[in-house]
Amino acid sequence: MGIEIIESATATVGDVGVRRALPRRQRRMVGAWCFADHMGPMQATPDHGLDVGPHPHCGLQTVTWLVAGEVLHRDSLGTEQLIAPGQLNLMTAGRGVSHAEEATGTYAGPVEGIQLWVAQPAVTREGDPAFEHHESLPELDLPDGRATVLVGSLAGVESPARIDSPMVGAELVLAGPTPLALDPTFEHGLVVLHGAIFVDGELLTPGHLGYLEPGRDHLHLAPEGEARVMLLGGVPFSEAITMWWNYVVRSRAEATAAHRSWLADDARFGTVDSDLDRVVVDLPPWA
Repeated sequence: MGIEIIESATATVGDVGVRRALPRRQRRMVGAWCFADHMGPMQATPDHGLDVGPHPHCGLQTVTWLVAGEVLHRDSLGTEQLIAPGQLNLMTAGRGVSHAEEATGTYAGPVEGIQLWVAQPAVTREGDPAFEHHESLPELDLPDGRATVLVGSLAGVESPARIDSPMVGAELVLAGPTPLALDPTFEHGLVVLHGAIFVDGELLTPGHLGYLEPGRDHLHLAPEGEARVMLLGGVPFSEAITMWWNYVVRSRAEATAAHRSWLADDARFGTVDSDLDRVVVDLPPWA
């Protein structure tokens, strides 16, 4: 039961380079986690940051976590929320929401973080959109480091953030060899943001996903020096999903219908109070 190491793809979102650990051809999901972009670092100015204009989502939750810098979130619910390192933005799309990620108007310096998506199960994916911001999150002391629990629970420490299926998302900051208790019903993924770690004798570095199948009740991580790592896990997602652009749905027809709503600028995804242009792409190729 070793670790499977999968190389991330590279992409550009707005003006920011990203290393996309999920989805990949070899591994589409880890539990309900279906998207993971390690973004930056980039240099922001008060008027230039991520600069991702209003765009739609449905059937998913966005989890935004910064390790450097500040970003301004605006959405069609009327939210205007600054996010900084150590804070969590969690937006639930449900049947439809739109948002933008912008410069703050004041911050200048590096911006780096990870943008994650969680697929919503059938029971909640047509529900109301929502947004929550957590300025502080619970931490777990490790023998030679600490874990911050963003969502779900880890070793008995539970986040206050909403979850729609059993899962965990945590940031691990490690200075030495560290054992970690796991839920054996979960599959897990590791994404290194800084440094490098040995897992099962294999070296995991930034730009890769380390996948661990269910059945493990513990893990031993050995960083090279210091390391910052995202741990993602959950019960294997039982529903087959279709992902296209910013939609997590169950069929191509659903994705097409959602995108027609966005192109028509109807009420489904609302309106974001942003000076950035709406992001518009063509209909999916099958349409």
